[in-house]
Amino acid sequence: MIDVVMYVVLGAALGTVGGLFGIGGGLIAIPVLGVLFGLDQQLAQGTALVMVVPNVLLALWRYHQRNHIEMRHAVPLALAGFVFAWWGSLWAVGLDAQAMRLGFVVFLVALAAYNLARMFMRKAEPSTELRQPWPWLGVLGAGSGALGGVFGVGGAVVATPVLTSVFGTTQVVAQGLSLALAAPSTAVTLATYALHHHVYWAMGIPLAIGGLLSISWGVKLAHATPEKVLRSLFCGYLVLCAVVLAFKV
Repeated sequence: MIDVVMYVVLGAALGTVGGLFGIGGGLIAIPVLGVLFGLDQQLAQGTALVMVVPNVLLALWRYHQRNHIEMRHAVPLALAGFVFAWWGSLWAVGLDAQAMRLGFVVFLVALAAYNLARMFMRKAEPSTELRQPWPWLGVLGAGSGALGGVFGVGGAVVATPVLTSVFGTTQVVAQGLSLALAAPSTAVTLATYALHHHVYWAMGIPLAIGGLLSISWGVKLAHATPEKVLRSLFCGYLVLCAVVLAFKV
């Protein structure tokens, strides 16, 4: 019982931080589960997905209530994300755990570098129309879904900044489309990891409960924090996790 309470509290903390950074709990939870609890990379990713999937579905439902998601843009993202997340997760579950962890460290560093570079890029005026033809959304969905399937983080962490920078969407539009991409891709990734016994359900379910209870707090805190401060904190967190995990490879 003590363990369950501890996992719920940890899930609440991870959900708050995930809401603060606007990425859900997966990218936050995986390093924590690997470092503090000693889970191997696949097990950490599969367990984190138990928390991520309901968070994404809840966020998508709430977003749909308040904002309109353009289906002609969401469908190619979601379909490509689903297929490539499935392929990526099938590949990931058969990899060596140490190699997976090293790949995850490289992914964190690359993500931190990209987000840091975006702080100094000139920002074009966002538009209601996509700068790139809609078939390129399928390419974005494929790439984001594959990375989400391999690393268990969902595609939103990759898709959102690309939608705002390359496709020229507003942040609100990007978040809605990213949620439409992440919902099916995270679900199929969790199913794949579960079928290959890479999910610790006794930990994942309490984490999910804690995350659902707290993610809204993080979102409120995010709205009260300047964007540059948030991005700097996010980059710092990614680099810190990469360094700590590197020592465990």
